[in-house]
Amino acid sequence: MMKRCFWVSDDPLYIEYHDTEWGVPVYNDVILFEFLILETFQAGLSWITILKKRENFRQAFDDFDYQKIAVYNDDKYEELLQNSGIIRHKLKIKSAISNAKFFMDIQKEFGSFSDYIWSFVDGKPINNTFDKKEDVPATTILSDVISKDLKKRGFKFVGSTIIYAYMQAIGMVNDHTTDCFRYEN
Repeated sequence: MMKRCFWVSDDPLYIEYHDTEWGVPVYNDVILFEFLILETFQAGLSWITILKKRENFRQAFDDFDYQKIAVYNDDKYEELLQNSGIIRHKLKIKSAISNAKFFMDIQKEFGSFSDYIWSFVDGKPINNTFDKKEDVPATTILSDVISKDLKKRGFKFVGSTIIYAYMQAIGMVNDHTTDCFRYEN
């Protein structure tokens, strides 16, 4: 049997996510925004909860089209609050809308959100060498820096823990443990 990271359960959705997405470097702005939204909604919940609702989020949030989300009106906000397929958290929904606007501000300033976020690591993933669960941090100095910068730009729900999870998801850091079959990939 293939050895995977400690956090992967036997849920096929979790296995698929771990094996094909988690830690794979992402440079596409739409996917970067999708993960930003999903990580925002994950705060305080398990990632598997978000994965199970991911397609519902995709439908509810117009395929994570930040240009559409940025102009959501009160009717759309109320519709999202009534959507039982997603996490119906008032502040998280509001932040998804406002974060879409700030996301586009960063694109205007840097050319793309990808250029902005990857500039923190000179465009290359940080390859960590964690052997066990206890070695993997929840935050780092770098996630603190990125979180602070995003907050300064108006973003909400971008604390250091959320940002570190985001960095892991989009492959800015390779946090597959050294005994995981994906560590070298």
